[in-house]
Amino acid sequence: MRLHTLLQSLHLLTPMTCEDVEITSIENDNRKVQQGSLFICVKGYTVDGHQYADSAVQNGAVAVLAERELNLDVPVIIVKSTIRAMAVLADTFYGQPTQKLKLIGLTGTNGKTTTSHLIEKILADSGVKTGLIGTMYTKIGEQKYETKNTTPESLTLQKTFRKMIDVQVEAAVMEVSSHALDLGRVHGCDFDIAVFTNLTQDHLDYHQTMDEYKRAKGLLFSQLGNSFDHHSPKYAILNGDDEASAAYEKATAAHVFTYGIDQQADVRATNISMDASGTKFELITPMGIEQVSIQLVGKFNVYNVLASVATALVYGLPLQQIIASLEEVKGVSGRMELVDEGQSYAVIVDYAHTPDSLENVLKTIQQIAHKRIFVVVGCGGDRDRTKRPIMAKIATDFATDPIFTSDNPRSEDPLQILKDMEAGVVGESYQVIVDRKEAISYAVKAAGPGDVILIAGKGHETYQQIGDQILSFDDRLVARQAIKERQ
Repeated sequence: MRLHTLLQSLHLLTPMTCEDVEITSIENDNRKVQQGSLFICVKGYTVDGHQYADSAVQNGAVAVLAERELNLDVPVIIVKSTIRAMAVLADTFYGQPTQKLKLIGLTGTNGKTTTSHLIEKILADSGVKTGLIGTMYTKIGEQKYETKNTTPESLTLQKTFRKMIDVQVEAAVMEVSSHALDLGRVHGCDFDIAVFTNLTQDHLDYHQTMDEYKRAKGLLFSQLGNSFDHHSPKYAILNGDDEASAAYEKATAAHVFTYGIDQQADVRATNISMDASGTKFELITPMGIEQVSIQLVGKFNVYNVLASVATALVYGLPLQQIIASLEEVKGVSGRMELVDEGQSYAVIVDYAHTPDSLENVLKTIQQIAHKRIFVVVGCGGDRDRTKRPIMAKIATDFATDPIFTSDNPRSEDPLQILKDMEAGVVGESYQVIVDRKEAISYAVKAAGPGDVILIAGKGHETYQQIGDQILSFDDRLVARQAIKERQ
């Protein structure tokens, strides 16, 4: 694409006097620049891309987008915000890919990963070729790729959507984080369906207040647009039991479809019963009432299923087909995942790393546990410190044997993180074992027949970040080894 053609999408209102070079790629990492690239200088938290413009030109960049003047031998285009401009240019360069597929975005504190996987399975089972972008990986058709962030930056996103279009993906399901919404990473994404799971405390290290966190989540719904396309309507799928939904309903012009348990909703579950093997409930929808039996445990998973049903219904799929697909699901990696080596006690690994998610999982375990409940839990470093004493209090309130340990301490002192946790449980009974492997081993050795061990916080993650080191660490593998050693 010619540079002048690309820049027209920015509507700069100034004559383009720079050389009209051919642009073969767009990059914001100077190490990825090749001959013919447009290099975008982005100011990050720790790195300023303007400092690498020279290197980008040496690597083959034929033009540079910046926020200030640079002394370079290639055209330099100055804009107010390179982050905002990058989203526009990426959308243009890759041919506005999200206008060519059905895009479903999910936001909320908990449940995004499970719900996105449920939706993707329902669509795939109905014959829709799908893509998936989220915490665990990116999936394009049948191919899976690693992801660094829950929601990648705009340049990576649009490139990914282009790849989906190139292999005839019809619908993409994407987790949309509050960071991504606040930073404009999803600018240019033409969402057809936006789903809200719930809002509880998390990420206050970034957003500072719950009001700001709530506002950031709401951007997904306000950005659905203000017009009505009756041939391709847009929908906001809202959790009717979460008070934040009222604000999001006001924020959107899209058609609103609700789901819930406690309050009246378009899609609702009643008469819920559960045991260790799964959950049964009566599903009430505009398309009829059905009895549903899923292999997932917990009220929080009922919410995930309801959100999936609501989404699939507005997508246009038959109710019976939706239910049949959901009843096949055995689970999602790292979410209430059993580690079974034939032992007489249960070991469960779950991603629960927020107060609400930890409480939900422990309440569910209380309903199926016969004896003691062990919980191995920590809090991540360089993240919201205010939730640490809350997490500890939940562990002592809902487990008989809480064990506090490390969970990705990053640049912080693990002992200080644990002290922050202990501040919330003065006078309570608990164990502190800094080394996570030792903590898991301790729980496995101490558990008896009928007990349940919950290893919380990391779920599907396969690493431990200590200082600037990324070390291999998988709770599931560590637990399995500890069980075998005990046997």
